[in-house]
Parts: sequence; structure tokens; C-alpha cells
Amino acid sequence: MLKRDNLPLGIVLGMFTPVFAFFLYYLLIFMPKHVSLDEFITLILGNRQMLPKLISICLLLNGLVFYFYTRSRKDVTAKGIFLVTMLYAITIIFLKLLHG
Repeated sequence: MLKRDNLPLGIVLGMFTPVFAFFLYYLLIFMPKHVSLDEFITLILGNRQMLPKLISICLLLNGLVFYFYTRSRKDVTAKGIFLVTMLYAITIIFLKLLHG
């Protein structure tokens, strides 16, 4: 499945890679401090300025996946990843405008 070069695969990878990065961030940063996932999500939703920053951190993994697909000449898949990354970026801008 990863060898195919198509737009839907890029969109799916672009959407779920930041979600994977979110859980990876929780496992590496907050779980060792004995913070449960519910407490972590409550902390993020309670501190509205933290949400755009966390989304930005999670998009770093999207950049790595995008780089991998462009280096392997799977340009259509990379285009889907880039499209979703830009949608995440627009979401970050709106959150920053709404919550300062």
C-alpha cells in the first residue's frame, strides 16, 4: 500500500500522521510524568494557547513523511500530504486569531 502513488493515500497519511504524533508526544513527554491521557486532553482544551503549538509540533512528523515521499518520487502522494498539511496550517492560524 505504501508503494502506491495516489492522492487519497497522501490525504490519509497527512491526516493521521499528526494524530500519531500527538499520541507519541503524550507517550514521550506526559506519560513519564504520570499524567493520564484524559488529564492531558483536559489540559490542552483548558489552555487554548497550547492547542496551536501542539498541532504545530505534531505537523513536524508530517514534514518528515512528506520528505520521504518526495525523495522516493511519489509526487502525487506527497501532494496529498502537502494539501492536508496546509489545511492544518490554516486551522492553526484560525486558532491563533481566535485565542491569541
